[in-house]
Amino acid sequence: MSLYDEGHTVAGWTGTAIGTVGSTALGLGICGWTPGFVLGTALCVLALLATWGLHLSGWGKAPGPRPREQWRLRARDRSAPGGHVDCLGCRLAGRSRTPAPLPATVPGPAAPVEGAGAAPAAVPAGDQAP
Repeated sequence: MSLYDEGHTVAGWTGTAIGTVGSTALGLGICGWTPGFVLGTALCVLALLATWGLHLSGWGKAPGPRPREQWRLRARDRSAPGGHVDCLGCRLAGRSRTPAPLPATVPGPAAPVEGAGAAPAAVPAGDQAP
């Protein structure tokens, strides 16, 4: 058992399997098998659409690590219908949730304390303003 979430999901494995067959057919098409190029391209597009569809139906995962109880391969993501934060697939489907907004004012660095640090550099007499 792994110590971290590797992201193994039904959507990931299905897309990988279809994409592998498509890439093999595409490679054979480049080497001379006449229907391979068209068949391989179609299978690669099918892999993309199948993975996306499974992700949107809850068989994928959100970006980033998941809670430990969702590490099983057959664990379904119940938050998928609402969309995932920072997920391109969810944004393309119109399900994007935006992350929490940043505060209106962001505090800047603390002002330096007088006397702390190095002394100010001396300005030569000829460079002083009148």
